Parts: sequence; C-alpha cells; structure tokens
Amino acid sequence: MAEANEGKNLLIEVDGEKFQRLPIKTHVVLPGDDLDAFITQYVTEGTLVPGDTLFVTEKIVAITQGRSYLVEDITPRKLAHFLSKYVTRTPYGIGLGMPETMEMALRECGTPKILFAAAVAAVTKAFGRKGDFYRIAGDKARAIDGPTSGTIPPYNKAVVLGPERPAEVAAHLKALLKTSADVAVVDINDLGGNILGSTLSKAGEQRLVRILKDNPLGQGHQSTPLGVIRKA
Repeated sequence: MAEANEGKNLLIEVDGEKFQRLPIKTHVVLPGDDLDAFITQYVTEGTLVPGDTLFVTEKIVAITQGRSYLVEDITPRKLAHFLSKYVTRTPYGIGLGMPETMEMALRECGTPKILFAAAVAAVTKAFGRKGDFYRIAGDKARAIDGPTSGTIPPYNKAVVLGPERPAEVAAHLKALLKTSADVAVVDINDLGGNILGSTLSKAGEQRLVRILKDNPLGQGHQSTPLGVIRKA
C-alpha cells in the first residue's frame, strides 16, 4: 500500500462508519499492457480481506482497452472547434474544453446527442443552472480525460476515453482475484465522481461515491490508480 497522497486523509466517516482508503502505488500503465497481469501484479494474496472493496480507476481500464489517443493523432472537425469554445474549463481538468476532446465526445456519443446537450445547457445556463450538458451527454462524455500538465507522461499529451463494459470488467476482476471483496471501476476527480461499473449494489455504489468524494487517489503524478476501501 502507498502512503496517503498529499493533502488527502486515509480515513473518512460516512453514514456513521469510518473507512480507510488505502491507495496502491503502481508503475505507469501503457497502451498494450494487459489489465489482468497488471491487477494481479499489485493485488496479491493478503491485499484484500473480506468486506473490502477494490476500486480501479477507469483510466487504466480504458488504456488497456486501447482507448487512449495522442492529441496529435486527433483531427477535430469544425463543429468540435466551435462547441469546445463554450465549455467551462476548471482547475481540475480541461474536460471537453478543447477541440480534440470535444471531437472524441462527438465520436463516442454521436453528434445529435452532443448538439442536444449543448443546446439545453446553453438555455439552462442562462438561468443559472449548471451541469445539464453532462447530464444529457452521459457517462461517456463525462469520462473523457484530456491532457493536463500535471498528468503523468505520456498522458499529459493524450485524450483517454471512458472504458468499455466497466460492469463486466469489475465482475471479471472479482473472479480473476478469487475474492469475496467487491470490485468497482470508478471515475473520481476533485469535482466528484461516478461508479461506472461494479459488483456492488446500487446503494453500495452510492456509498462508495461518498467514501471517495475527496478523491483520495489524486489526479496528477501520484501513480496510484488502485485502492482498497476497508472499514476502520
């Protein structure tokens, strides 16, 4: 297990119970790496105990599925250039606020869906309501990670899409590890998070989001794409 990431606490209280968030430090996952080999390299015998939940960042799942693209290899259409100008950028990531990430959203979600989400968001934003674009565009758009200077190379110059079939991945990893612990594929950042797929119940997924709400894995050079939730 790794030490707590800077500014993060390993312990949190949710619903009256205390939980440890134990990050696992790894090497940098690269395109072509095998997810099963990666997981079994770091989640060894004794890593998990009954009642644990192993959480895996969606980014490493997507990378091993070949869903990472260098910015220089993406040619955005004119519509992507136009729409990206109206996306609010935050200190936590560029989101779809650059033509290359918007282009990948158009490919992933379909042009009609992105246009509809943008149109609704333009109207509701004028009335002070935020977040409608991603609510309509969905998890595929929300999960797209753009390049940032604080990201580990080579992903500081890459766009990474969300993983395919995350619920199946979670079930597969649970079987692979032959564990009674649950497994979740998560998309967590400093603005909040989503459980993209897991072996948990819906209530368990909702609780897991609250447990991870302060993003204990961090977003930059920590190289901790795995972690364990354990009752304290």
